[in-house]
Amino acid sequence: MSLIITLLSGASLCGRCCRHKVLHPLLGPPLSNSTSKLYSSYRRPGSQPEKKPSWQNVDFSFKKGIDTLKTHLSMLKKETEDFVAGPGGYSLKQYLLEQTRVLWEFRSQEDLNKWVISSDVEIGGKSEVYLKLGRNNQGALLYGTLNTEVPRDGETKYSGYCSMRAKPLMGSFGRKKYYDWSNFNSLYFRVRGDGRPWMINIYTDPYFSHQKDDLYNYFMFTRGGPYWEEIKIPFSKFFLSSRGRVQDDQHPIWLDKASFLQALSISTLGFTIGDKVDGPFQLEIDFIGLFNDRAHTEEFAYETYQKNTEV
Repeated sequence: MSLIITLLSGASLCGRCCRHKVLHPLLGPPLSNSTSKLYSSYRRPGSQPEKKPSWQNVDFSFKKGIDTLKTHLSMLKKETEDFVAGPGGYSLKQYLLEQTRVLWEFRSQEDLNKWVISSDVEIGGKSEVYLKLGRNNQGALLYGTLNTEVPRDGETKYSGYCSMRAKPLMGSFGRKKYYDWSNFNSLYFRVRGDGRPWMINIYTDPYFSHQKDDLYNYFMFTRGGPYWEEIKIPFSKFFLSSRGRVQDDQHPIWLDKASFLQALSISTLGFTIGDKVDGPFQLEIDFIGLFNDRAHTEEFAYETYQKNTEV
């Protein structure tokens, strides 16, 4: 039980302290410090609040604005072409018959740049995490050292986590985009680990502010050794948590991005390690994909019930 709490706490802290970096569509890229302030309310105990307004950190460059405008117009053209072609840029026949899809594969530095790594260093911890290409540019190697020493700030109670998360999709002119996984029922990984457990986190974009820390989680157990393993995790196994605590009111993930006002649509995916074991760790990831398993008919693995039912 303590392992579950630690992993969920690490995933929750990562979600709150390491928000994605969004480029201003016309004014050029702001500094990373000011961007993180926009997406995280966390501040180290005893540290002084930043007095400089975030807008003063924006690079007001006319040339960069024109270049960025051209980039977003080309993105808009590509989105329009994909919309005309069919769902997700695929023809209708291909979309309906699709059984597998590779979401992320790691073959170049550009593929690694689609991900963000973080650790408990952001809350004063001492864990370290790194990400690089594997041997012969085949796969990503996520490695580092886990340290569960709690910061002596008088406030933090738990520490010892490292994580890796994909950057959320962004459309033209800074619009949010979401994943449509409604044709599939399972996540599919090809990984090689060191025997340590990982938490798989699916992030959704909430409609209400009190849902901003909601995550869907499930475990991935690696067996260690020199051989690659292929892991299939049905979406029905993912459970809802918030701020490191499993919620009583469980419901399955909404895989369709066309939900009410885009609420609860899937925005990104990540990995978290926090098994309370100090020392080095590593995880090699070849690819992450989707799979439609026709033999899997389970809709949701956990009990659902109505509260305050009529007598």
